Amino acid sequence: MQAQLREPRCERVSAPVPPVVTERPRPAQASLPPLRTEPPALLRASRLFQPCSRRPPRGGMLSQHRAGGMRTSGHQLGIAMSAQKDRWVSSLVFLLFCASSIPKCGSAILQQEPSPQHYFSGLEAGKTSLAFFTPSVSPGAQPFWEQIESSAEALQDYGVSVVKVNCPKEDISRYCGKENALRKAFLFRGNRLIREFPTDALFDVNSIVANVLFALLFNEVKYVETLADLENIENLLKGKSNMVFAYVPATGTAEHRAVMEAAFVYGTIHQFVLTTEAALLKATSHDDPDVSSAWLSFCHCQRATEPAQPCRRTALAQPLTLLSIHRHLKLMGAPLVTEVAEDPEKISTVHLQLGLPLVFILSQKETYEADRRTAEFVAWQLLGKAGVALLSRDLVELNVLHRSNVALKTPDEGMPIQYLVLEDTDEVITLVEDKNKVKQIQEDEQEEEEDEDEKENNNQDIQDDQVVEAVSRDKKRELPLEQILVLTEENFHSSLSEAARTVVLFYASWEAVSLAVLRSYSEVAAHLKGTPGVLLSRVNCWDWPGLCSQENVTQFPTIRIYKEGQQSLTYGGMWGTEELSSFILLSQVSCPLKLATMDEAEGYLRGEFPSELSSHHHISLLGVFSSATSEAREAFEEAGNILSGHVRMGMYFEDDALALSRKYSVSPPALLLTRSGGRSVEGIPLSKHSVQDMVQTIRYELLDIFPEITVPNLPQYLQLGKPFLILFSAGDISQVESREMLKLAKRRPQQAFVACWLNLKKTPVGYGILRTYFSTTPPLPVLLWVSLHAGGQVFKFPSEQSITEMNILSWLEKLQAGLEIPSSTLSEEDWKPPLPAYDFLQMMEPSMPELSPHPRDTPAQHLAKSPGGDPAGGDPAGGDPAGGDPASREEPSQPSTAEEIGSPGRGLRGTAPRLAARDKQGKRHSEL
Repeated sequence: MQAQLREPRCERVSAPVPPVVTERPRPAQASLPPLRTEPPALLRASRLFQPCSRRPPRGGMLSQHRAGGMRTSGHQLGIAMSAQKDRWVSSLVFLLFCASSIPKCGSAILQQEPSPQHYFSGLEAGKTSLAFFTPSVSPGAQPFWEQIESSAEALQDYGVSVVKVNCPKEDISRYCGKENALRKAFLFRGNRLIREFPTDALFDVNSIVANVLFALLFNEVKYVETLADLENIENLLKGKSNMVFAYVPATGTAEHRAVMEAAFVYGTIHQFVLTTEAALLKATSHDDPDVSSAWLSFCHCQRATEPAQPCRRTALAQPLTLLSIHRHLKLMGAPLVTEVAEDPEKISTVHLQLGLPLVFILSQKETYEADRRTAEFVAWQLLGKAGVALLSRDLVELNVLHRSNVALKTPDEGMPIQYLVLEDTDEVITLVEDKNKVKQIQEDEQEEEEDEDEKENNNQDIQDDQVVEAVSRDKKRELPLEQILVLTEENFHSSLSEAARTVVLFYASWEAVSLAVLRSYSEVAAHLKGTPGVLLSRVNCWDWPGLCSQENVTQFPTIRIYKEGQQSLTYGGMWGTEELSSFILLSQVSCPLKLATMDEAEGYLRGEFPSELSSHHHISLLGVFSSATSEAREAFEEAGNILSGHVRMGMYFEDDALALSRKYSVSPPALLLTRSGGRSVEGIPLSKHSVQDMVQTIRYELLDIFPEITVPNLPQYLQLGKPFLILFSAGDISQVESREMLKLAKRRPQQAFVACWLNLKKTPVGYGILRTYFSTTPPLPVLLWVSLHAGGQVFKFPSEQSITEMNILSWLEKLQAGLEIPSSTLSEEDWKPPLPAYDFLQMMEPSMPELSPHPRDTPAQHLAKSPGGDPAGGDPAGGDPAGGDPASREEPSQPSTAEEIGSPGRGLRGTAPRLAARDKQGKRHSEL
């Protein structure tokens, strides 16, 4: 059947009839899908057809009749909703047009021809006709002819006439022979045969119109079967025009007809591509689509200016009909972002005319570029759902709150524009998708204003320390402390002597950071349960101040490891569970560990020696020294004592040390470093032999070449004082990006910059960082240059360029030459406490020198923290109690409950709209 459809053969009918020739073979194209057919029995009287009054509207309702095969352009459509200024006008025109398109019963458009000779002699060049040759009409075929007559009405709009040709009994030519009479239909353009159809494939109006238009538009509507065919068409269209990709489960359906009718009108504007392959639909969809339903997507290939850039796709969300396709293409043809310089109440766009809302992003001159990017990002997310406009405050006087950053205009008549304050672009999208969101946001804003007024009246009681707030909120949760031994003055020394190593946490039960660390400490105890030779214990210095003074504990919390006969080791790192566990495990082994043989040294580099650390994945660092480098060896040993618990260090200084170092192309003194289980060993010469230089060199070499920035390791890289070349990604970066960035990091000068990346999925605080830089999250991945220690300038790598080593180097050269403009500049203001510290002495009554045991007067409720208080070091209590203003508080106020305490948000600076106005606070202190 497919072969017949591609190139039909034609014969002369009889001598007096003008010759009928076939069209030339068409350009190579994927084979047509098989025609959908119905059993012949359904074509007879047993098939139930709709009566005349319920026949579908004429297929050309969106197009004008084209004479001589000429097509109408898209802007000549009967439904021209975007041309009217007022929606009621367009609605009235639309209803009148639809009414005029309803077919009238009894209209005799089906032409009758008395003979084939008469039919062929009347064919005109350029005219298209669909001919049915029949010897006689049986009563059982009457329903079939009703469908033919209805299709004649629809095809008339496309310049196709439907003809019924009577065959004389004596005529046995090709068209009137038994094998063709009433078994096939023939499509002619002039006297050329274009296609022949089996009549069982023309079972209703939809199948007739769809198949006829498919044949007429054969060279314009591409049919594809594979993903490679589709991608080839996309590549040809990139930068030139857009594509409409449609999937129909079978040809001849109502959806197939709708696509063909739309292609008839819009085919000169967009490239239409059709498929019936379910596998191709699944290959082009992110989700698992329903292959029993028709699908249509608009592919924005015109915006793809580079060959490697994919065509964005916007799927049709409504059921596939001619009207929904027309509506979808109208929306896709509208401007992505409309710039508005007049009263928004007077604005009317195609979105409002089609019943969709319009979102305004409020902007100002100073932040226009950032706001434009925000508007474009939102517009892509809402494409087909709402319009997006950029409204400049500088050009339009708005009588609204200055902090309002988004406005919403609905198509409902009489509804005022609603001005809102939103925090991020996700809320803008939710605003459109959830109609109840507007009311909820307005209620939240009202409650927020009331809360702010209340805080202004009593802002001295606002808790400005996030750790204190989180611990207060989480105070009712009991910690699993069964694995941790409680030490007192009576059992402290005896417990230390019983275990080879004892880990002791010194804390104060009323102090917030101590309680936060106690939770991490309990998780460490569960993680290290069963580890031989390790005893975890704790001392509450609030209960045993004499013991803590005796151990010279001057700040809370403090963790120390006691080994019998050795000096205690104090922890000075981050308070996370992973960091604490690593410190305790690494402290099991001497630092540096002296290795006696070459085999031990090689096993150490492979991570197999010592056995206590074989399961602990950590960078192995081996110092190699000869007998002539005693000064460097002593400095290395002292550096090991300083870094004990933080670094896995070994030392080899036997007679064959020279042979070991030469194996890795270095000379003693040198460092051998393995990062991946001994698969690769780096040799690093030690040119400086002081203890301080050794520590600095070791710490630097332990840093990754291209690290993933996380909350725990960020301080290590900030201490380097270098600019950051950081790649923000929504997940793991691709292998190509990783390879290019790694090449760049390896070739950089040692003191130039820190090349790194941040996974927003694992470290969501990165979203807040990006909103600080750009007011909203830019499209990811995004590469930035951040000068944290010199000016605070932030530069954004051009998004239209691919992330390659050469492109980045060229961009960095422009930065050094001052040819790039920063995207934003970080504020230089100091982070100081928002409020003065409490003066506890002023709060105490002279007759009550001791603290009241009542819960509301405990120091945990009144303790003030300094903003820079680092749990890892410094005074966690923070601030000088006497540093506050004695006159500011004469009597202690009633402290707020945990539910009433709220951390003031930090608004973003220098951007409008501010779509990320507040930092979200954590739910409980264990998340910090």
